Amino acid sequence: MAEEATGQEAVGQRGAGQATARPEATGENAFDFSGGELCLDFANTLSGSREHPKERLKSYQDLLAWGSQAGILNDEDVRYLGRIAAEHPRRAAAALAGATALREALFRIVASVIAGTPPKDEDLATLNAALPRALEHLRVAPRAKGCEWEWTGEEGALDRMLWPIARSAADLLVSSEVQRVRRCANREECDWLFIDATRNRSRRWCDMRSCGNRTKARRHYARKKAAR
Repeated sequence: MAEEATGQEAVGQRGAGQATARPEATGENAFDFSGGELCLDFANTLSGSREHPKERLKSYQDLLAWGSQAGILNDEDVRYLGRIAAEHPRRAAAALAGATALREALFRIVASVIAGTPPKDEDLATLNAALPRALEHLRVAPRAKGCEWEWTGEEGALDRMLWPIARSAADLLVSSEVQRVRRCANREECDWLFIDATRNRSRRWCDMRSCGNRTKARRHYARKKAAR
């Protein structure tokens, strides 16, 4: 793999200050990116609620698919890391386990902030362990009109898609933007997190067409049943 053409470009774009167009994806392998921040989109790879979860990251290939759709990995990255994962299944399993552990720690940290309670030390420890590993791969690189952030990668690092996630989470948590983070109000069925970008901060659901409508329909049914 040409490291300069993959890790430094693909990983460097998303999560290091540059927006990247996401590949189109459909069907079961299509992930949602409506959270408003990379780390929130990653937290939302578990659908349903934590009490009744629907895991979307069932394999390392799913993690690669998410990284591709997020714009972190390009096609060559996906092929190369896929080959490494096939040759080293234990490393791939460890990378997947580390990814889901980081995701759940991020979810609990953000949920605590939303609830106005201090995050647990062990969850912050998980993030703080991932952060230096991520930042050691971040550098300032020259461009035609100045400089920009760029990720440099270890060849064959199966957790490389987690580096921009860790940085995204740290940046969000220490910013005023964290006060706009919300948890979907459809708590029985959904734990998705999102940035409330509305002017009056009134957004309640991850998606009005799905969770919003289901919640309203449930309440309407309950009112009708109570009135009988």
